Amino acid sequence: MSNRPIEHFEAASTLAVVVSSNEPLLFLSEDQRVIAASASFCLAFDIDPATVPGVRLGELGNGEWAMPTLVSLLKATASGKAQIEAYEIDLKRPDRSTRQLVVNARTLDDGNKDHVRLLLAVSDVTEARAETRLKDNLVRDNAILMQEVQHRVANSLQIIASVLMQSARRVQSEEVRGHLHNAHHRVMSIAALQRQLSAANGGNVELKTYLTQLCQSLGASMIAEPDRLSIAVSVDDSAVDADVSVSLGLIVTELVINALKHAFPDQASGTIAIDYRSEGGGWTLSVSDNGIGMPAGRDAPKAGLGTGIVEALVKNLQGEIAMGDAGPGTAVTISHHGAPACHDDLSAAV
Repeated sequence: MSNRPIEHFEAASTLAVVVSSNEPLLFLSEDQRVIAASASFCLAFDIDPATVPGVRLGELGNGEWAMPTLVSLLKATASGKAQIEAYEIDLKRPDRSTRQLVVNARTLDDGNKDHVRLLLAVSDVTEARAETRLKDNLVRDNAILMQEVQHRVANSLQIIASVLMQSARRVQSEEVRGHLHNAHHRVMSIAALQRQLSAANGGNVELKTYLTQLCQSLGASMIAEPDRLSIAVSVDDSAVDADVSVSLGLIVTELVINALKHAFPDQASGTIAIDYRSEGGGWTLSVSDNGIGMPAGRDAPKAGLGTGIVEALVKNLQGEIAMGDAGPGTAVTISHHGAPACHDDLSAAV
C-alpha cells in the first residue's frame, strides 16, 4: 500500500496547525522557502498572506527578513548541527521603528530524513524590553534620589552633633554637660549607622564590616587614650536585613557607650569585646568588658535612658537579654531564636 495519502494527511494537518496558531509561526522547507505562515505572523508584521507561500524567507515583506545571521542559524538547524533557542534579533523596516524579536527554530521529524522541514516561532518583545528599561530607569532614579536624601541626612546629623558639642562647651553644669555629651555620642553613632546603610543600598547588611566600622566611629569619638582602652569586634560572616542591622547597631552603641562611661574609672587599660554569632536557627550578640563589673545591692546603678533603649530594641527583635559577671567585668548577651543566617567565622580588631 502506498504511503502518499498518509504523508498528504500529515502535511495537511501540519499546515492547519501552523495557519491557525495564535503565535507567529513560519513553516519552512530546507532551503528556507515558506510553506505556510500563521495568520498571527502575517498580522504582526503586516504581510499579505497571499504573497507568502513559496517565497524565500528573505523575500518576505520588503526583504527585511534577509538577515545573514538568521539564515546561517536556520541552515545549521536544518543540518542538525544547531538549534535556535531564544535568539534575539532586530527587525528593521523602512519608515518603521525597529522591533526586537526572539526566535526559536527546530526541525519537524516526519520519519523521512530527506524531507527536512523547519518550524520558526517568532515573539515580539519590543514592548516588554521597553517596560524593563523603564523600570530599570525608575530604580536607578530612585537610587539616585535616595543617595541624595542620605547625603542630606548625614550632613544634618553632623550639624546637630556640632551644635551639641558647642553647647556642651558653653554650659556650666557638669550634669547638663554630661547629657549633651551623651546626646552627641548617640547622634554620631546614628550617623555611622546611616553611612553603613547607605553603602548597603537597601539590601542585606554584612555585620562584620558594619559593626567594625560602627565601633571604630565610637572609639574615635569617645576614647581619648587609645593605648589605654580599645574595642575588639569578632563577627561571623552573617548578613541581615537593614532593619535588623539598625537595631543591632543601636544596641551595640548603647552598650559600648555605657561600658566606656562606667567600666574603667581607674584602670590603666581595658577592652570592650563585641561578639556576634549565628548558628542553626538563631543568633547571639554579646558585649562584654574586663572592667570593674556591675555594682550590686545599694550601689547598683538605676536604669537610665540607655538601658531603656536596649530593652526596647531587644523586645522589637523578639530576643532575650541577660547580664552577668565576665570575671572580671560585665557581659551583656542578647539571643534570638529565628531564621538562620549564612556564616563563616571571621574576626576584626578595632
